[in-house]
Amino acid sequence: MGRTDKDVQSGKKQQVTVEDSMSMVHLSRGSLTPASDQLRSEVAIVCGIAQALFGPGHSVPWTEFTADYDRIRDSIARVIPGFEDFNRKVRRPDGFGLPHPPRDERRFVTGTGKANFTVNELSWLPVPEDRLMLQTMRSHDQYNTTIYGLDDRYRGVKGGRRVLFIAPEDIAAFGYADGDRVDLVSEWEAPDGTVQERRADDFRLVPYPTPRGNVAAYYPETNPLIPLDHVARKSNTPVSKAITIRLERRL
Repeated sequence: MGRTDKDVQSGKKQQVTVEDSMSMVHLSRGSLTPASDQLRSEVAIVCGIAQALFGPGHSVPWTEFTADYDRIRDSIARVIPGFEDFNRKVRRPDGFGLPHPPRDERRFVTGTGKANFTVNELSWLPVPEDRLMLQTMRSHDQYNTTIYGLDDRYRGVKGGRRVLFIAPEDIAAFGYADGDRVDLVSEWEAPDGTVQERRADDFRLVPYPTPRGNVAAYYPETNPLIPLDHVARKSNTPVSKAITIRLERRL
């Protein structure tokens, strides 16, 4: 089920809670009849998986969470600072704002009691000859990995997502033309020093004013190009903004 669908569990209409980019928390409820009675909410899916894994005697009341989302919020209120009295505050007309010490009190929880800034030396990855540096990104009609449409009004793309944004000069240098179809092949050095390849097939070349040597494409279509163990050292996030690839013409 989507957030636009009516979510009824145990005879009671449910409301999920969302936080916007301004740290405001509010309720979200759907008004549409679900397309099928086989559709399940995200909460029901996650709790169902957990109950199947851990069994009915688990310390977390998964069945009760599915039946009443207020129970989830009550549990959050007991353990996460800023969410005290969660169910009451979230039912205010505009929800409520999460605590933000620098904004609310000009207080910084640092060793100096002040905002700390760092300066990092600029670095970049060398790109071998005849290779390109790929970044993955979202389209306009996309929220995280949820795709709502096949158009991207930001970049003038309509009716498809398997596209590679590439500088016109690079298209010419590699011997391609606007609209040619290519396969993307990423190259990774394994612990034993060998080069491993991963593929994402059938992308249309789209001329775009990006710096030469740099290309871009949407995820999750390009997720297969990235090994699971290639992550940033501190954040542990996938290295999805710096992928060395080569192009292979579709036959």
